[in-house]
Amino acid sequence: MSARDIWETIFRNRASWGFYPPEELIRFVAARYYGAPQRHAVSFLEIGCGPGAGPSWYLAREGFCYTGIDGSPTAISRAQARFAREGLAGDFVVGELETLPWPDGGFDCVIDIAALQHNNESSAAAIVAEVHRVLKPGGRHFSLTASDRSWGVGTGERIDATTRLDVTEGPYANMGPTRFATRESMNALYANFREVELNYSIRSVEHGTREIANWMVTCLR
Repeated sequence: MSARDIWETIFRNRASWGFYPPEELIRFVAARYYGAPQRHAVSFLEIGCGPGAGPSWYLAREGFCYTGIDGSPTAISRAQARFAREGLAGDFVVGELETLPWPDGGFDCVIDIAALQHNNESSAAAIVAEVHRVLKPGGRHFSLTASDRSWGVGTGERIDATTRLDVTEGPYANMGPTRFATRESMNALYANFREVELNYSIRSVEHGTREIANWMVTCLR
């Protein structure tokens, strides 16, 4: 089963998803874009947007120009339905992240909330190259992606140096490939960007016995 088929199955069988954005994204957007004189003129693209969950809802509600892309038709259909119910403006596209269907330099910001992490190293590199291409000069990229300190690392079948197939433990179990990125792999992935900053976002679960650790990436084209 392809990664696209895996996620189509997940979205078909999972009735609900997160309805609110991660705190890390809110801090990023507030610090860099809340002062924009015309928010509707600030264009955001979300890769792997899913069914119109928290990030899309948040950005549209805050008045920014929002576009989302996902490979799952079910996810996009649900996203469009949610926006219609709530009277929100936004564009949703079914498509492949490795070949984004927009011209060069069209977006002020591209965000990724746990979509890149479900691609192996070569696919992630191709997607990040597309992110770089569709960003305006000086545009920003934000990503929240699994690190090599997160619950589930080391389980499942090894695909490459940082990617595992069918992780057996933790929040990414049964989600196809999951890339638990090292600092070195992240530096290589974002080598063509400027002002790359890598920080950790960590929370404990299971009474403090497990940690879900993410890289929080911010950078400029």
